[in-house]
Amino acid sequence: MNKLWLVLALFAGIAQAACPAWTPARAEQEMNALENQLSAWDDAYYRAGEQKVPDDRYDALALKYQSWQHCFAPGSDLRQPALARNGKVLHPVAHVGVKKVADQQALSRWMAGKDALWVQPKVDGVAVTLHYKRGKLAQVISRGNGLQGEDWTEKARFIPDIPQQIALGSDSLVLQGELYLKMTDHQQTLLGGLNARATVAGAMRRNAPSDTLNRLGIFIWAWPDGPATLRERIERLSEAGFPMMGEWSKPVRSAEEVAGWRERWFAQPLPFVTDGVVVHSQPVKGAYWQPGENAWSVAWKYPPATVTTEVRSVDFPIGRTGKISTVLNLVPVKLDDKQVSRVNVGSFNRWREADIVAGDQVAVSLAGQGIPRLDEVVWRVADRTLPELPDATLFHPLSCFSLTPVCRQQLLARLVWLSGRAALTLSGASESTWQRIMQSGQLTHLFSWLTLTAEQLSQIAGITPARANQLYHQFNQTHQQPFKRWVRALGVPVPNKALDALDDDNWQSLLSRKVADWQRLPEIGERRAGQIVTFLQHPDVQALIAFLSTHLQQSISVQHEGN
Repeated sequence: MNKLWLVLALFAGIAQAACPAWTPARAEQEMNALENQLSAWDDAYYRAGEQKVPDDRYDALALKYQSWQHCFAPGSDLRQPALARNGKVLHPVAHVGVKKVADQQALSRWMAGKDALWVQPKVDGVAVTLHYKRGKLAQVISRGNGLQGEDWTEKARFIPDIPQQIALGSDSLVLQGELYLKMTDHQQTLLGGLNARATVAGAMRRNAPSDTLNRLGIFIWAWPDGPATLRERIERLSEAGFPMMGEWSKPVRSAEEVAGWRERWFAQPLPFVTDGVVVHSQPVKGAYWQPGENAWSVAWKYPPATVTTEVRSVDFPIGRTGKISTVLNLVPVKLDDKQVSRVNVGSFNRWREADIVAGDQVAVSLAGQGIPRLDEVVWRVADRTLPELPDATLFHPLSCFSLTPVCRQQLLARLVWLSGRAALTLSGASESTWQRIMQSGQLTHLFSWLTLTAEQLSQIAGITPARANQLYHQFNQTHQQPFKRWVRALGVPVPNKALDALDDDNWQSLLSRKVADWQRLPEIGERRAGQIVTFLQHPDVQALIAFLSTHLQQSISVQHEGN
């Protein structure tokens, strides 16, 4: 959150982002609400040292606000953080900040033509200036806006790792570095940031010194106007009492080498929290340093565990049993090399509790097996226009065995289920195939596809004659499926172990079973037995059973006559 210059590579995409279709009045309402929140977070962070929101959330929302400025106030200056008003101490040399590259390819392009390159961990702390005069510590200044910051000199005297006097006796010597929270065997890949930066900032901004100051270290990453080579700077800084640069600076020649150090430092135990790596080349003289103008170093951050993105719309898919779930359609984002554009919220009721509408900003991450997961709502738009909601009373385990306008989703889910491995294993029938057949008007109920000929299938848009023949063959093959497969295809709610133990091989025998008969099978109690009987006695189910019995029997007869 203390980044004063937002990522230029990300900002380049602002102009290409789709602008919301808002009226001027709504745009003003949304921008005012977000600006007020950002300013409140700025005030808490820069005045009181309290981090109310993680860096990645703040940066994402700050970029979102700038994108709205581009859309609705293109002539205005882009919003920057509201800095603390008491930061009035001038830096002897400005802090330039560091731009970010998105990936290894972008880093390789930046490195092209440069030599004497070094990579360091991007230590996650708070940037400061150390100003020594004739070898004695004169000032410690927070980065602030890069030109001026807060005077932290008195607090710095309680930090053992900051030498009060050094054996570099020039009249004026300026170092820039990172105050960080010391850690023991910190593994970034397992533990993340642990809010270390906020801990450092809080300790430096408290009125009285705290014990936390004893746990702070200093990582020097810049010596404006120091020796010409980084190697010489490292040697002299180590002699002066700043060993960290020497321990954690590695010469590199290629982006591949940088990637190797980045992966190693991400996984191995470190004495500090990091959020990526920084690659340095030879800087210009300190007199030319200006905030935001740094052509000699770049950062390549670690992939975030969570990413903030915008909700485009909210869908309510209906499953084969009538259960309504909620899916958020997102502005696509990348998580661990996976493109994420949808996330399942879960039940209809959970969505109501989460209160998410189009335009909201949400944080998503990857759960087990790379499945996108909703973590939290980061920001809610002021206009809470609800999406069109399905009528939950229309859908249940015994609804939608036939095709009607309201039943398209549930019937499609039933068809996808019956073509899966748990039922008929129709490898050629995907969800899109069933959608095409439904749209053709040639499918009226759950099993009406059994009556389709190869010629009829070939006339459906998107299905070639060759594909039609394959489907027809697949459909015909189902006539040879065991009876229990058809029980699964129909969706009878019988547990797998009970179905395996079932000795019935025809519908008549199955329909004759009573509640007590079902209870004798494994994993079936009184409640489940009652559900099974209710299911099988439903008129729509019995009509489908009658259809199957007739159709499959006719198919067997035709085969016998052919033989």
